[in-house]
Amino acid sequence: MRALYTLLWLLALPAMFLYLRWRGRKQPEYRLHWRERLGWAPALPAGPVIWLHTVSVGETRAAAPLVGVLRQRRPDATILLSHTTPTGRTTAVEVFGDHIRQTYLPYDLPTAINRFLNRSHPGIAIFMETEVWPNLYAACAKRGIPAYLVNARLSERSARGYGRIAGLIRPALASLAGIAAQTEADAGRLAGLGAAAVIVTGNIKFDVAAPPDTYQRAEVLRKTFSGRFVFLAASTRDGEEELILDTCLELGIPDLLLVIVPRHPQRFDEVAALLESRGVEFARRSRHEPVTRETEVFLGDSMGEMAAFYAASDVAFIGGSLLPLGGQNLIEAADMGCPVLIGPHTWNFLDATERAIDCGAALRITDAEDLARSVKRLHQDAGARHAMAEAGMHFSRAHQGATDKVMKLLEPALARL
Repeated sequence: MRALYTLLWLLALPAMFLYLRWRGRKQPEYRLHWRERLGWAPALPAGPVIWLHTVSVGETRAAAPLVGVLRQRRPDATILLSHTTPTGRTTAVEVFGDHIRQTYLPYDLPTAINRFLNRSHPGIAIFMETEVWPNLYAACAKRGIPAYLVNARLSERSARGYGRIAGLIRPALASLAGIAAQTEADAGRLAGLGAAAVIVTGNIKFDVAAPPDTYQRAEVLRKTFSGRFVFLAASTRDGEEELILDTCLELGIPDLLLVIVPRHPQRFDEVAALLESRGVEFARRSRHEPVTRETEVFLGDSMGEMAAFYAASDVAFIGGSLLPLGGQNLIEAADMGCPVLIGPHTWNFLDATERAIDCGAALRITDAEDLARSVKRLHQDAGARHAMAEAGMHFSRAHQGATDKVMKLLEPALARL
C-alpha cells in the first residue's frame, strides 16, 4: 500500500509546486526555500542533531517549553525545526531567535526524505501533534533514528479517516519509538490504529509561558483602547468575521470596542478590505492608529501579541469554532484571565475545551446570535466575568507538567545521541 501511496505523491508533485506558486501570489514566502521541500536541508554544524517538526504557528509556539528543556538537557546538540507553512517558520524566528536551525519538511517521497536525512543526520526525530508520514517514519526506522509523536491528538473524525487507510497508517504508527498522547481518548484512538507504545502526558500547551513583555504590551493596548469594553474575536477564520460583524456591532453597548485578530496573517488585508466595504470605522494595530470615539473595530494585524490582546480584553471569542473548522486553542486566553466564549465546533481541542467549560472558565455558544447575547450578558455582569477569569487561571495552572512527562519518554534516546 505504501508503494501506491508513493506513486500518488509522485503524480501529485507538479500540482504541489503549482500550489506553492499560487499561494505565493498573496504570501510570497511560499515561493522561497522550495528546494528544502525536496530534501535539500541546510548545512548544519558538526555534532548531534535533534529534529523537531512543528507544522505551523500553533505547533511552533506549543513546542517552546519542549525546546527550552531540550536545550538544557543537550546544550551540545543542534535543534533543527522543520515546518510546513511560512507562518510557522516566521513564528520560530520570533520565539526561538538564532537558538535553532530551520527547514521545510520534505515531501513524503523516498528520494526527498533520504536526501534530507543524509544532509541533516538527526539522532532523534520528534513530531508534534497530528503528523503521520508513512515514508518518513519508515526511513527513520530503517536508519535506526528513534522517532516520537508527542503532544499527540487524534479526533474521532481524523481517526475515522485514517481507519479507511489502515493498511498504510498501522505500520507507520507501529514504527514509532513512542507516542505521548494528550488524553486517554487520544491514546485509545491511536492504539486502535496500530500505535504500540502510547502513554498519556497531557497537553504541552499548558506549559507555554507568555512572552516576558506581555503585560507591558497589554498595558499599551489598554491605553490605546481608552477604557472601552473590549470584546476580542481571536484567531478568526474565513467567514467568521462576517458573522461577528453582522451580530456583534449593534449590541446596545455604548462603550463597545470589537477587536478582531485573524488567525492567519495573510488575511489581515482581506479583513481590512471587508471592514472598508461595510463602512466600518476601524483602526489597525500595524499602523499604530488611535482608537477614537468613532472607532468600532480594532484590527489586530500584528504577530506575537495574542497573549497581550487576551490580557487587555474583557471577553474573548475563540475563532475556528463558529463554523465547522475544528476550533482553536483556548488555553492562552484562560491563562491570561480572559473569560472565554467558544462555538459548537471544537473537535481539534475538545478535551481542553470541555474541561474549561466544566470548571467555569468558558461558555459554549451555539451560533453568532447566541455569541452576541452572551457578550451583552457578560458586559452587564462584572462578577461573572471575574469568576470566569479566576477559573481560567486556575484551569491553566492545574494542567501544567506535560513537558516533564514527555522528556521522560525522550530521555533514553537523548542519552544515546
